[in-house]
Amino acid sequence: MSKSRVQSARRKTRRSTQKSQLSAKEQDQLEQSKLATTKLNRFLGLSLSGGKSDKACVAVVEYYPEHNKIFLARLFDKIKSEVPVASADLKIFEILSQYEGEAESLAFDVPLTTPKCFSCQLKCPGFEVCPESEIKWFRNFYEKINLKKKPKRSFTPYTQRCVETYLGVELEEKLEIHHALGSNLAPLTARAHYLSRRLKMKKIEVIPRLSIWRMGQKLRVNKSQLRSSKHSVSGEEARRVFLNALTEREGIFIYQQDFKMMVENNHAFEAFICAYTGFLSHRRCTEPRPLQFPKEEAWIEFPRLDY
Repeated sequence: MSKSRVQSARRKTRRSTQKSQLSAKEQDQLEQSKLATTKLNRFLGLSLSGGKSDKACVAVVEYYPEHNKIFLARLFDKIKSEVPVASADLKIFEILSQYEGEAESLAFDVPLTTPKCFSCQLKCPGFEVCPESEIKWFRNFYEKINLKKKPKRSFTPYTQRCVETYLGVELEEKLEIHHALGSNLAPLTARAHYLSRRLKMKKIEVIPRLSIWRMGQKLRVNKSQLRSSKHSVSGEEARRVFLNALTEREGIFIYQQDFKMMVENNHAFEAFICAYTGFLSHRRCTEPRPLQFPKEEAWIEFPRLDY
């Protein structure tokens, strides 16, 4: 073998050795630099809490269609007020407004609209005879329910929306779906309305527990763990199992510190689920509105069973 060939082989070996010695972090940075100049789609997720708490979180998911790669790019956790400098609402608005014109969607984990009767300005004949399409839908839907169930049930169109009623009955898993202006969600619905009207971007609604349930079916996560992602005792392990399955089977990249944060903090986890559901909606992998559903009524994005 000639001397030049030996030197060439040595240089090649040296280069491959140097490449193998790159740390995992450096390899990640190299991969990110390759993607930096390519087109991306960005999806935001917001998990809200009470306006005076410090639990709200924002997740930013980025998808690179050319390379078919998806990343959890940023995670803002425990967004809290700094009285009297800035409220938590202002901080959330400032974070989200950075992405105006860049994000495909912003997904909220609480209702963005109020029930029909709450904001209606028409002369009211009573919901028993109201001709509005949403109220007629309610009457027809409950008439069908009451043919099968006893005692007979009624509805309150000033606290609940059609979508919550539909999902509470028609899903394969009987999840507890809270009313938009029920005691659990009313303050959060008001906060979401306050924030959303200032943001000029596409906004969607997500129920994280429903997205987790549907995604978990595809990921083959144990059903008992899917039901316990919010539990104070077993929730951390359930979230860890779900995230491991998601990264392994769907190929999403999550930094280790963000993975740890989502295991420990359910609001961070649900902000990510909201953003990822926005990505699935963008890919047309979410359930369409039912054909007979009122056209003006809100709809909630959640994955199809066969996505």
